[in-house]
Amino acid sequence: MVTGNSLAARARVSLRLLPLGLASLLMLLPRPASAHVEGGPLGGFESGFTHPIFGMDHLLAMLAVGIWGAQMGGRAIWTLPVTFPLIMAMGGVAGMAGVPLPHVELGIALSVLALGAAIAFAWKPAEWSALALIAVFAVCHGHAHGVELPSAADPASYAVGFVVATGLIHVTGIGVGLLLGRLWDGKLAQALGAAIAAVGIYFAVA
Repeated sequence: MVTGNSLAARARVSLRLLPLGLASLLMLLPRPASAHVEGGPLGGFESGFTHPIFGMDHLLAMLAVGIWGAQMGGRAIWTLPVTFPLIMAMGGVAGMAGVPLPHVELGIALSVLALGAAIAFAWKPAEWSALALIAVFAVCHGHAHGVELPSAADPASYAVGFVVATGLIHVTGIGVGLLLGRLWDGKLAQALGAAIAAVGIYFAVA
């Protein structure tokens, strides 16, 4: 007979193992550098839309922004996801203009690590601190894609597709954060954050 206590114990064990399982699964996916290597000219809207979705480093960072905003609550639910693409666009302009930004890929990897860790530790700093942090990372993400943008067959459509996809990923992250935040007193959301941070470590050292 399975008692309530044993079920609770199994649930706690499963929760502790979740970050390891998710991290192991995500590590089987392509390295983040592959998100910035294209075989030939980029396309238009469709290419821009799919780029952040299939670039695992970008996907996780943008998803984490939404989850973290939902976890912080209050105005952060919308200020974080709105600020990220706005600052990312500025970084994209800098990339298109040829403004040098060293260690961009490392900055992107660290964004996955830091944002995942913020979720894992349920860190709730002052709103301006959170916005400043994601702004730094948004510049790195935007710059990486701004460098690629001139090679697109239709740069304007590519940029629109990328921004639309980014917004949808943020919204998805908010939904995930709000849903998981209600389970096990938010521990499941923290476990997901730990898994994201683990993948960020892999991206940084790979």
